[in-house]
Amino acid sequence: MVAYIRTMVVEKKKWLDDALFQDGVALCQMIPGIITMQTAAYVGLRLRGIAGAAASFLGFGLPAFLFMTVLSALYVRTAGLPAVVSAFHGLQAIIVALVAHATFSFGRTSLKSWSDTLIAGVAFVMFLVGMHPILAVIISGGMGTMFHRRLMSKAVKYRSVAIPYSRTVFSLLLVLTTVMLAILFFIQRDLFSLAFLMGKITVFAFGGGFTALPLMFHEIVKVRSWMDAQTFLNGIALGQITPGPIMITATFVGYLLYGLTGALIATLGIFIPSFLIVIGVAPYYERLHTSPAFTAMIRGILCSFVGLLLSVTIHFAQNIPWDFQRTILACAAFLALLLKTQIIWVVVAGIIISVLAL
Repeated sequence: MVAYIRTMVVEKKKWLDDALFQDGVALCQMIPGIITMQTAAYVGLRLRGIAGAAASFLGFGLPAFLFMTVLSALYVRTAGLPAVVSAFHGLQAIIVALVAHATFSFGRTSLKSWSDTLIAGVAFVMFLVGMHPILAVIISGGMGTMFHRRLMSKAVKYRSVAIPYSRTVFSLLLVLTTVMLAILFFIQRDLFSLAFLMGKITVFAFGGGFTALPLMFHEIVKVRSWMDAQTFLNGIALGQITPGPIMITATFVGYLLYGLTGALIATLGIFIPSFLIVIGVAPYYERLHTSPAFTAMIRGILCSFVGLLLSVTIHFAQNIPWDFQRTILACAAFLALLLKTQIIWVVVAGIIISVLAL
């Protein structure tokens, strides 16, 4: 999706040159949140300030929310039908392949030395023994600073980011968000807990939407028992059908818990922090980018998510009743992803095969 945004913004519309766009992508990879949506917001921020960022962010995220809400409603009403049960039995195996492929791809790009592998291994063990994923992320960031700070380039002079930006407007957005959370806290404590949890997941999800899966799985399935692992896998599968980020699974979770209101609250909870982070950090990107300590910490955090994703792959696999058909389907899906087949076609093919064969 980032590549498609670049094609539209740089090549077709010529709104930004390639260097400015790549600066935005690098920024979004360094900070927590939903990379694709933050990239869209960065484009709007560059063009029209915070109002442009909001327009881009909403335009990119709204279709995914609408699709996921409709799919969640259909899921609630049809989950017991034989054809739907068969489809999701196959999709659950495909999701295991999908997360396994994400682990492989993330590890291939993130693990560049023995110390990176060590951090990933420690995070994997911490998650398996039941340590809270956020604590594992914090520890990994500290290990990254310890191992990699000397390997980072020395800090250089930075330049300010020339974007139409208002700190007053940003401050007002922070105040408004805080007020909305406070109101929710007093009028509906359950919805506040949902929104706060989704926001917490976003704040600690570095490296893209897949890195949010270990945190979301831990909090929703293991800690709060809001749904079982197979239902959560079904939500991820539906998220892959929608034209949006994988973290749109939050909409599914919210809908199953509290209907349409829950879907809206969960979506705002997962998306708004991403928006606030990117517009809040963008003016200081160069300063952070040239800080050896910050870069080392982010490297450690990204390594930890390789271990966390591997552990989630194992947890997901343990919750599936494997048979010959599901095993073949998962292996075929993993191979197709290795061959760079688009996820949507893997999912669609999986649905058809599952309905016919499972």
